[in-house]
Amino acid sequence: MHKINLAEKLSLFSSHWDPHVVTSYNGNDVMVVKFQGEFPFHKHDDTDDFFLVLEGDVTMDYDNAPSVTFGPGELLIVPQGQIHRPRADQEARVLLIEPKGEANTGDSGLAPAPKPHI
Repeated sequence: MHKINLAEKLSLFSSHWDPHVVTSYNGNDVMVVKFQGEFPFHKHDDTDDFFLVLEGDVTMDYDNAPSVTFGPGELLIVPQGQIHRPRADQEARVLLIEPKGEANTGDSGLAPAPKPHI
C-alpha cells in the first residue's frame, strides 16, 4: 500500500501515445500517457475506454457524433464499439483505465503499445 505520484511517473518518459502502467486493480491497468497529434480512428468491441485529462486539452472525434473537447479534471468514457480518435494540438497528459491485455490500438491495424510498468 503506497501512494503514486502521477506527475513523477509522467516525468519518466517523453514519448507520445505510449501508455505506461502505474498500478493495477480488479483486472484493470491504470496508466499514464502523453498525447500529441492524432491517434488513428479505432474501436474496442469488448470494453469501454476511460480517459481522464490531467494536463492540457484532448479532443475526441467520433465517426457519427460531434467531437468533444475536454481538459484538466474532466473525464470521458467512450462506449464499447464506438469508433473514436483522440487528438491533442499541444501535449496533453492523460490517465487511462482499461482491462489488462486490452490493445490500446483497438481495431486500427497498428501494433499495440507494450505498456511497460513504471
